[in-house]
Amino acid sequence: MPDQQNLEEQILSQAAENTITNRLDEVEKIDVDVRTDLLKVAQGQVEEVSLSGKGLVLQKDIRIQEIKVKTDSIAVNPLSAIFGQIELNEPVNAIARIVMTEVDINSALSSDLIKSQTLIWKLNVDDEIVSLQLQQIQVSLPGSAKIEFSGTVLIKEKGQSRLLGFTARVCPPTHSQPLILESFNCTQGEGISIPLITTLMPQIKELLKSSSFVWENMKLSLKDIEVKSDNLILLVEAHVKQIPSPENLPISK
Repeated sequence: MPDQQNLEEQILSQAAENTITNRLDEVEKIDVDVRTDLLKVAQGQVEEVSLSGKGLVLQKDIRIQEIKVKTDSIAVNPLSAIFGQIELNEPVNAIARIVMTEVDINSALSSDLIKSQTLIWKLNVDDEIVSLQLQQIQVSLPGSAKIEFSGTVLIKEKGQSRLLGFTARVCPPTHSQPLILESFNCTQGEGISIPLITTLMPQIKELLKSSSFVWENMKLSLKDIEVKSDNLILLVEAHVKQIPSPENLPISK
């Protein structure tokens, strides 16, 4: 924790650290810095909360290499705050910088939690309903600000099912350019028909446009993504109505 904290800040910061640590499966390091004083706590006010951590693991397979979070001023339940439990009386805004390694990302993608949220599309292709279900996906970060994907999709059409294997390379969006699909290759199966591609592309475009997610009482908005060799750096803004528990998975909005 930073130097020059008053006694109240030290007590609240340590209590918050203990609470967060107890709610995680593993943690290498975590620091919480609460800025307030006893009078403000009694009035239910906290000027600012900052959190930094390394090696945070929740839900067994979801690991974050590094995280830094900073909130604006917040209104809290004063009694709960004294015991390190932050219960919000009003929504609060926060910004987070999150670093995940390639290994962390693939471990999360193969976890039961992510698999339970499997993406399924049902498309009307020439008056026939075609279903696409993502079966498996893996990410690699080769450098040069690019992301490579490989995986399989189960396609159900005309009463039959088949697997399609694929690889794709993308350049994530930046402030000066949109997301770019650099390459796409079919590695298993018969490929995709032109009518199916034509119907699928608007769905993919809409999915990529959505950068907001909902997790319990939080709305998370992805503001920036930086791709480096072996890790992703995400800048996320959050509008928090209440501090969530880690038992529930984020659901795409």
